[in-house]
Amino acid sequence: MQASIELNRTPAVQYLLRIGDTCLVLAQRLGEWCGHAPVLEEDIAMANIALDLVGQARALLTHAGRIEGREHDEDQLAYLRDERDYFNLTIAELPRGDFAFAVVRNTMVSTLLKLLWQRLAASNDPEVAAIAGKAVKEARYHQQHSGDWVVRLGDGTDESRRRTEKALKQLWLYMPELFFSDAVDAEAGASGLGPAWSELRDPWLAEMQQVLDAAGLAMPKEAAFRSTGKHGVHSEHMGYILAEMQHLQRSFPGGVW
Repeated sequence: MQASIELNRTPAVQYLLRIGDTCLVLAQRLGEWCGHAPVLEEDIAMANIALDLVGQARALLTHAGRIEGREHDEDQLAYLRDERDYFNLTIAELPRGDFAFAVVRNTMVSTLLKLLWQRLAASNDPEVAAIAGKAVKEARYHQQHSGDWVVRLGDGTDESRRRTEKALKQLWLYMPELFFSDAVDAEAGASGLGPAWSELRDPWLAEMQQVLDAAGLAMPKEAAFRSTGKHGVHSEHMGYILAEMQHLQRSFPGGVW
């Protein structure tokens, strides 16, 4: 069994991994929809969104490995870290849920990522700026696609509306984590690497309000609960995701196709 790598937890590395890990873990969840979406077109759409997110994760993990200084490549960072060394948003690791849950989560995360990529396009790190320039186009599509489904379900049948309202209520519990800022954000802002995520809160709420208004849905109230995936403290679901993701690489170290 392949041993875990030791991660150099500098603020810049953690900042990039928060984004890359969120993309990676959400892609894993979206991959679970392959063959299970309500229509064939959505099978393809979910898979394509997952592949876009994997591409974004690869680029960020590769760059994080370079600046980490321990010569870890994208595969080592994706597959050989312990759970506490992943910094994805908790919302990304939650179980697949039903289709309403999937499109509400996609809307929330893709809206965040679009706003974040827009700001990162002006990063003083040329590699991050280049990654953002491509990724923002993908995130716009992800946001539009999932947002259209939220409107369609919220303004659809009694059953589709009930499920969408239920998903929104469940997922909104994890919203505060998106905009919690700490020393990692402060360092990223001071160095010019990228914005504190708290700066994205108001525009994110405004864009989410537009989607919810079009769907005829009320925005839930913010709860006192605070999830902590960005700090490496995850839900009970994360271990199962990693067991599945890491099995092949850890069982056959260095294996290639």
